[in-house]
Amino acid sequence: CSFTACSEIHSNQGCSGCGHIKRPFCYFLPGMTMSCAKLTQNLSKNRYRDISPYDATRVILKGTDDYINANYINMEIPASSLINRYIACQGPLPNTCPDFWQMTWEQGSSLVVMLTTQVERGRVKCHQYWPNPSGSATYAGFQSGESRELTQIQYLAWPDHGVPDDSTDFLDFVTLVRSKRAGKDEPVVVHCSAGIGRTGVLITMETAMCLMECGQPVYPLEIVRTMRDQRAMMIQTPVSPAHLPVFLPVITAALMCKKHLYIIFLCYFEHV
Repeated sequence: CSFTACSEIHSNQGCSGCGHIKRPFCYFLPGMTMSCAKLTQNLSKNRYRDISPYDATRVILKGTDDYINANYINMEIPASSLINRYIACQGPLPNTCPDFWQMTWEQGSSLVVMLTTQVERGRVKCHQYWPNPSGSATYAGFQSGESRELTQIQYLAWPDHGVPDDSTDFLDFVTLVRSKRAGKDEPVVVHCSAGIGRTGVLITMETAMCLMECGQPVYPLEIVRTMRDQRAMMIQTPVSPAHLPVFLPVITAALMCKKHLYIIFLCYFEHV
């Protein structure tokens, strides 16, 4: 089966990170297993040895070779019928590109959000899984005769283990993602390199925006806990006071829209 992807690039320059604060909650959910990722035949499909999907929420491919490092993440918005559906996954490896496209096809996803560049600090973070402009690429060994349109959007200004200097720019990107997924129920595929850091921040930002639009309180740590119930280690980068303003544009945007807003940060940090 052949897949053709059209892509949009959202590019800005400048980024840095600083300082560290420990989080008061666990990276892993007690009792959740990750045994499938540890099987010998699947080890080469994991970009990082310590980043594995929970068995209970992992995306299962059709066929005997059913493993991919990806989890379903569903974020329910109280007092509404809205459930934002995501697939959080690692950046594809050369040997997992067919699996990535099989997953996207089988899940009916029409939007892929990429939050990394291919190479950062001289290290490969994601293999190019999309065709070159005016080109095409073929994956998998089946043909259905069906064609679908898929859009990939990429954010280039987020550094690995850091945050963007211009948080309003990332808010604009999240707003773009929301506009692309409007009216669609299928999961949005979101990935960075490991599928936990920047991927988790985007999901957190969109969830916070939806909560505020519905007049609901926003508890950032509860959002992160909900994500970690479904994929381990979501938002793994230590947070510093300098990083917290990344969320301020969401507050500003809600106030400008004259929405009734409750923001409650139940965050207790220990300085390193």
